Amino acid sequence: MLKSLVLTAALLGAAPAFASGFPVTVRSCDREVTFDAAPKRAVSNDVNLTEMMLVLGLRDHMVGYTGISGWKTLDPAYRDGITELPELSAKYPTKEVLLGADADFYFAGWNYGMRVGGAVTPATLKPYGIKVYELTESCVHIMKMPKASMADLYDDLLNLGRIFGVEERAEKLVAGYRKELAQFRAGLSPLKHPPRVFVYDSGEQKPFTAGAYAMPTALIEAAGGHNVMDDVQTSWTKVGWESVIAANPDVIVIINYGKVTAKQKEAFLEDNPALANIPAVKNRRFAVLQYAEATPGPRNIDAIKRLAAAFRD
Repeated sequence: MLKSLVLTAALLGAAPAFASGFPVTVRSCDREVTFDAAPKRAVSNDVNLTEMMLVLGLRDHMVGYTGISGWKTLDPAYRDGITELPELSAKYPTKEVLLGADADFYFAGWNYGMRVGGAVTPATLKPYGIKVYELTESCVHIMKMPKASMADLYDDLLNLGRIFGVEERAEKLVAGYRKELAQFRAGLSPLKHPPRVFVYDSGEQKPFTAGAYAMPTALIEAAGGHNVMDDVQTSWTKVGWESVIAANPDVIVIINYGKVTAKQKEAFLEDNPALANIPAVKNRRFAVLQYAEATPGPRNIDAIKRLAAAFRD
């Protein structure tokens, strides 16, 4: 599916004709942002946000991307789509990096290229004419919102479509995702009991995991499971191992990225005596998602399919 999405974007054209509907106003977290024309010098942060831009065929409206090589890698199918674009910063960009690129748009999120109270925020970039659209999943860091759902991804793609004047393309893409997911779920074999699932991102002293507002909650539920940390009222966060043991998960989903491999994370879990009696560890029920599958982006539907298969093994 991943390669087909890239090919679709390529066939549709990397430099689409602008719609005549400007100005447009979109909701970004707790703000409304108005665009008089499609951005011409956009920057995206992180692999999943960059993939959203590319799947919509927006490469020619970008001057670069940030926040990938410092932690992870871009999928080869998408890397081919941005050969001409520079990585402006290996990790979070500074304000000077964005100004140096003469950016007019920054697609990022809270803890996805921006930090609350940091030097790079919508407010600090506004005086320089750089408009910001915030990843919906990340809005929980600055406002109240419902727990994560697939609508978070769909809304971001539709808003990007409006911002860049490719609304029809975005609508077709989202409609395709909705149909594909509905058909897949309709064909799933029923489970007697939803498996209890723990998401293990990283960390040894305290695990970094996905709470109610992180995308894996939506992916796990769509696949027929239950995130045992969905009572944690944030997105990505650290918890104590005691809470993991008490939750007694049937399956552990390992997020694969960075220097510590999924195999190494799995070995750590198996070698930890405190976790030995957890059903997921005892029965070696581990599922692996790549970082860009577990965060909002065009690989989420495939991630649901892989989780559904793992839950039924």
